Amino acid sequence: MVARGKAVVRSVGLRLDEGGTVDRTNGGSRSARVVVLLSGTGRTLKNLLDVIHEENLPLEIVKVISTRRTVAGNDVARNAGIPLSIARRRDMQTDESFSNLIFQIVEYVEADLVVCAGFLSKLEVPDHYMGRVLNIHPSLLPLFGGKGFYGDAVHSAVLESGMRVSGCTVHFVDNAYDAGPIIAQCCVPVLPDDSVQSLAGRVFEQECSLYPEIITDVARGNIRMTSTGVQFSLDSARHNAGT
Repeated sequence: MVARGKAVVRSVGLRLDEGGTVDRTNGGSRSARVVVLLSGTGRTLKNLLDVIHEENLPLEIVKVISTRRTVAGNDVARNAGIPLSIARRRDMQTDESFSNLIFQIVEYVEADLVVCAGFLSKLEVPDHYMGRVLNIHPSLLPLFGGKGFYGDAVHSAVLESGMRVSGCTVHFVDNAYDAGPIIAQCCVPVLPDDSVQSLAGRVFEQECSLYPEIITDVARGNIRMTSTGVQFSLDSARHNAGT
Protein backbone atom coordinates (compact mmCIF):
# COMPACT_ATOMS: atom_id res chain seq x y z
CA MET A 1 0.00 0.00 0.00
CA VAL A 2 1.32 3.44 -0.86
CA ALA A 3 1.26 6.31 1.58
CA ARG A 4 -2.12 7.86 2.12
CA GLY A 5 -2.85 10.93 0.04
CA LYS A 6 -2.87 14.42 1.50
CA ALA A 7 -5.73 15.92 -0.44
CA VAL A 8 -6.33 19.63 -0.02
CA VAL A 9 -10.06 19.91 0.63
CA ARG A 10 -12.57 22.59 1.49
CA SER A 11 -13.96 22.10 4.98
CA VAL A 12 -17.75 21.94 5.11
CA GLY A 13 -18.20 21.08 8.76
CA LEU A 14 -19.00 17.38 8.50
CA ARG A 15 -19.52 15.67 11.83
CA LEU A 16 -18.45 12.05 12.22
CA ASP A 17 -19.86 9.71 14.79
CA GLU A 18 -17.53 7.43 16.74
CA GLY A 19 -17.67 4.75 14.07
CA GLY A 20 -16.58 7.09 11.30
CA THR A 21 -19.95 7.52 9.58
CA VAL A 22 -21.54 10.88 8.90
CA ASP A 23 -24.54 12.07 10.90
CA ARG A 24 -26.14 15.42 10.05
CA THR A 25 -29.63 14.61 11.31
CA ASN A 26 -28.96 13.51 14.89
CA GLY A 27 -31.28 10.60 14.16
CA GLY A 28 -29.35 9.38 11.12
CA SER A 29 -32.58 8.80 9.18
CA ARG A 30 -31.96 10.95 6.13
CA SER A 31 -30.56 9.60 2.87
CA ALA A 32 -26.79 9.35 2.54
CA ARG A 33 -25.32 11.77 0.01
CA VAL A 34 -23.37 9.85 -2.63
CA VAL A 35 -20.89 10.96 -5.28
CA VAL A 36 -20.39 8.51 -8.16
CA LEU A 37 -17.10 8.38 -10.08
CA LEU A 38 -17.10 6.94 -13.59
CA SER A 39 -15.08 6.70 -16.79
CA GLY A 40 -17.34 4.79 -19.18
CA THR A 41 -20.83 3.65 -20.09
CA GLY A 42 -22.51 4.45 -16.78
CA ARG A 43 -24.33 1.12 -16.58
CA THR A 44 -23.41 0.72 -12.91
CA LEU A 45 -24.72 4.24 -12.24
CA LYS A 46 -27.93 3.45 -14.15
CA ASN A 47 -28.44 0.25 -12.18
CA LEU A 48 -27.85 2.04 -8.89
CA LEU A 49 -30.37 4.74 -9.80
CA ASP A 50 -32.94 2.09 -10.73
CA VAL A 51 -32.47 0.11 -7.51
CA ILE A 52 -32.59 3.25 -5.35
CA HIS A 53 -35.94 4.11 -6.94
CA GLU A 54 -37.41 0.59 -6.95
CA GLU A 55 -36.38 -0.31 -3.40
CA ASN A 56 -36.56 3.17 -1.87
CA LEU A 57 -32.99 2.92 -0.62
CA PRO A 58 -31.69 5.65 1.74
CA LEU A 59 -29.24 6.95 -0.87
CA GLU A 60 -29.16 10.19 -2.85
CA ILE A 61 -26.71 10.59 -5.73
CA VAL A 62 -25.83 14.27 -5.53
CA LYS A 63 -22.97 14.44 -8.04
CA VAL A 64 -21.36 12.42 -10.81
CA ILE A 65 -17.69 13.01 -11.61
CA SER A 66 -16.51 11.67 -14.97
CA THR A 67 -12.93 11.43 -16.20
CA ARG A 68 -13.97 11.72 -19.86
CA ARG A 69 -15.99 14.31 -21.75
CA THR A 70 -17.93 12.14 -24.20
CA VAL A 71 -18.69 8.80 -22.51
CA ALA A 72 -22.24 7.46 -22.26
CA GLY A 73 -22.14 7.64 -18.47
CA ASN A 74 -22.28 11.43 -18.71
CA ASP A 75 -25.62 11.17 -20.50
CA VAL A 76 -26.94 8.81 -17.81
CA ALA A 77 -26.20 11.50 -15.23
CA ARG A 78 -27.69 14.30 -17.33
CA ASN A 79 -30.84 12.33 -18.11
CA ALA A 80 -31.32 11.68 -14.39
CA GLY A 81 -30.87 15.36 -13.59
CA ILE A 82 -27.71 14.75 -11.55
CA PRO A 83 -25.06 17.51 -11.58
CA LEU A 84 -22.04 16.38 -13.61
CA SER A 85 -18.41 17.45 -13.32
CA ILE A 86 -15.56 16.48 -15.65
CA ALA A 87 -12.17 15.84 -14.05
CA ARG A 88 -9.59 14.47 -16.48
CA ARG A 89 -6.45 12.80 -15.17
CA ARG A 90 -4.53 14.00 -18.22
CA ASP A 91 -5.09 17.61 -17.17
CA MET A 92 -3.35 17.07 -13.83
CA GLN A 93 0.36 16.50 -13.27
CA THR A 94 0.15 13.81 -10.59
CA ASP A 95 -2.21 11.30 -9.00
CA GLU A 96 -2.13 13.48 -5.90
CA SER A 97 -3.22 16.66 -7.68
CA PHE A 98 -5.93 14.74 -9.53
CA SER A 99 -7.19 13.23 -6.28
CA ASN A 100 -7.13 16.66 -4.64
CA LEU A 101 -9.49 17.91 -7.34
CA ILE A 102 -11.84 14.94 -6.94
CA PHE A 103 -12.11 15.32 -3.18
CA GLN A 104 -12.49 19.09 -3.34
CA ILE A 105 -15.68 18.42 -5.32
CA VAL A 106 -16.70 15.64 -2.94
CA GLU A 107 -16.29 17.93 0.06
CA TYR A 108 -18.06 20.83 -1.65
CA VAL A 109 -21.25 18.78 -2.14
CA GLU A 110 -20.99 17.42 1.42
CA ALA A 111 -20.93 13.80 0.30
CA ASP A 112 -21.07 10.98 2.81
CA LEU A 113 -19.88 8.25 0.43
CA VAL A 114 -17.93 8.01 -2.81
CA VAL A 115 -18.86 5.15 -5.13
CA CYS A 116 -16.56 4.11 -7.97
CA ALA A 117 -18.59 2.84 -10.92
CA GLY A 118 -16.28 1.91 -13.75
CA PHE A 119 -13.75 4.53 -12.62
CA LEU A 120 -10.36 3.90 -14.23
CA SER A 121 -8.07 6.46 -12.60
CA LYS A 122 -5.98 5.96 -9.48
CA LEU A 123 -7.18 7.74 -6.35
CA GLU A 124 -5.27 8.87 -3.31
CA VAL A 125 -7.88 8.89 -0.56
CA PRO A 126 -7.57 11.47 2.23
CA ASP A 127 -7.48 10.05 5.73
CA HIS A 128 -10.94 11.26 6.72
CA TYR A 129 -12.50 9.55 3.69
CA MET A 130 -10.91 6.16 4.35
CA GLY A 131 -13.80 3.75 4.83
CA ARG A 132 -16.15 5.97 2.82
CA VAL A 133 -14.97 5.14 -0.72
CA LEU A 134 -16.20 1.93 -2.37
CA ASN A 135 -15.37 0.07 -5.56
CA ILE A 136 -16.68 -3.02 -7.32
CA HIS A 137 -14.31 -5.13 -9.39
CA PRO A 138 -15.36 -7.82 -11.91
CA SER A 139 -13.25 -10.65 -10.49
CA LEU A 140 -12.68 -12.50 -7.25
CA LEU A 141 -9.94 -10.33 -5.81
CA PRO A 142 -7.06 -10.63 -5.23
CA LEU A 143 -7.14 -12.60 -8.49
CA PHE A 144 -7.09 -10.56 -11.70
CA GLY A 145 -6.82 -7.19 -10.00
CA GLY A 146 -4.43 -4.28 -10.16
CA LYS A 147 -3.34 -1.79 -12.78
CA GLY A 148 -4.57 -2.67 -16.26
CA PHE A 149 -7.17 -5.17 -15.07
CA TYR A 150 -10.55 -3.66 -15.90
CA GLY A 151 -13.50 -4.42 -18.15
CA ASP A 152 -13.01 -7.08 -20.81
CA ALA A 153 -9.33 -7.44 -19.93
CA VAL A 154 -10.35 -9.05 -16.64
CA HIS A 155 -12.73 -11.57 -18.20
CA SER A 156 -10.26 -12.39 -20.97
CA ALA A 157 -7.59 -13.14 -18.37
CA VAL A 158 -10.01 -15.36 -16.43
CA LEU A 159 -10.83 -17.38 -19.55
CA GLU A 160 -7.18 -17.71 -20.53
CA SER A 161 -6.29 -18.94 -17.04
CA GLY A 162 -8.67 -21.89 -17.21
CA MET A 163 -10.46 -20.87 -14.02
CA ARG A 164 -13.82 -22.56 -13.51
CA VAL A 165 -15.25 -19.81 -11.32
CA SER A 166 -15.22 -16.04 -11.43
CA GLY A 167 -17.32 -13.30 -9.89
CA CYS A 168 -17.22 -9.80 -8.48
CA THR A 169 -15.79 -8.12 -5.39
CA VAL A 170 -16.89 -5.05 -3.45
CA HIS A 171 -14.11 -3.49 -1.41
CA PHE A 172 -13.14 -0.32 0.38
CA VAL A 173 -10.74 1.81 -1.63
CA ASP A 174 -7.29 2.56 -0.29
CA ASN A 175 -4.36 3.98 -2.23
CA ALA A 176 -3.42 0.94 -4.29
CA TYR A 177 -5.29 -0.56 -7.24
CA ASP A 178 -7.93 -3.07 -6.09
CA ALA A 179 -6.14 -3.66 -2.79
CA GLY A 180 -8.50 -2.26 -0.14
CA PRO A 181 -10.25 -4.47 2.43
CA ILE A 182 -12.73 -6.85 0.80
CA ILE A 183 -16.34 -6.52 1.96
CA ALA A 184 -18.20 -9.11 -0.11
CA GLN A 185 -17.90 -11.31 -3.18
CA CYS A 186 -20.32 -13.16 -5.45
CA CYS A 187 -19.29 -16.17 -7.52
CA VAL A 188 -20.43 -17.31 -10.95
CA PRO A 189 -19.43 -20.39 -12.95
CA VAL A 190 -17.13 -20.11 -15.94
CA LEU A 191 -18.71 -22.29 -18.61
CA PRO A 192 -16.77 -24.28 -21.23
CA ASP A 193 -18.24 -22.28 -24.12
CA ASP A 194 -17.99 -18.86 -22.47
CA SER A 195 -16.87 -15.83 -24.42
CA VAL A 196 -15.62 -12.63 -22.83
CA GLN A 197 -19.06 -11.12 -23.40
CA SER A 198 -21.06 -14.01 -21.92
CA LEU A 199 -18.87 -14.19 -18.82
CA ALA A 200 -18.98 -10.41 -18.41
CA GLY A 201 -22.77 -10.46 -18.58
CA ARG A 202 -23.03 -13.17 -15.94
CA VAL A 203 -20.70 -11.29 -13.60
CA PHE A 204 -22.46 -7.97 -14.13
CA GLU A 205 -25.79 -9.53 -13.22
CA GLN A 206 -24.36 -10.28 -9.78
CA GLU A 207 -22.84 -6.80 -9.52
CA CYS A 208 -26.28 -5.28 -10.03
CA SER A 209 -27.62 -6.77 -6.80
CA LEU A 210 -24.46 -6.90 -4.67
CA TYR A 211 -23.24 -3.32 -5.05
CA PRO A 212 -26.44 -1.47 -4.03
CA GLU A 213 -26.79 -3.81 -1.04
CA ILE A 214 -23.27 -3.10 0.21
CA ILE A 215 -23.46 0.64 -0.46
CA THR A 216 -26.67 0.78 1.58
CA ASP A 217 -25.19 -1.17 4.48
CA VAL A 218 -22.11 1.07 4.55
CA ALA A 219 -24.34 4.16 4.46
CA ARG A 220 -26.33 2.82 7.41
CA GLY A 221 -23.16 2.14 9.38
CA ASN A 222 -23.72 -1.62 9.31
CA ILE A 223 -20.39 -2.22 7.56
CA ARG A 224 -17.27 -0.33 8.59
CA MET A 225 -13.62 -0.29 7.64
CA THR A 226 -11.38 -0.77 10.67
CA SER A 227 -7.64 -0.84 11.26
CA THR A 228 -7.73 -4.63 10.91
CA GLY A 229 -10.17 -5.02 8.02
CA VAL A 230 -13.96 -4.93 7.83
CA GLN A 231 -16.49 -4.99 10.67
CA PHE A 232 -20.09 -6.13 10.13
CA SER A 233 -22.90 -5.24 12.51
CA LEU A 234 -25.69 -7.66 13.39
CA ASP A 235 -28.00 -5.60 11.16
CA SER A 236 -25.96 -5.95 7.98
CA ALA A 237 -27.37 -8.00 5.13
CA ARG A 238 -24.01 -9.73 4.71
CA HIS A 239 -23.98 -10.82 8.36
CA ASN A 240 -27.54 -12.11 8.21
CA ALA A 241 -26.81 -13.96 4.97
CA GLY A 242 -23.85 -15.65 6.59
CA THR A 243 -21.45 -14.46 3.86
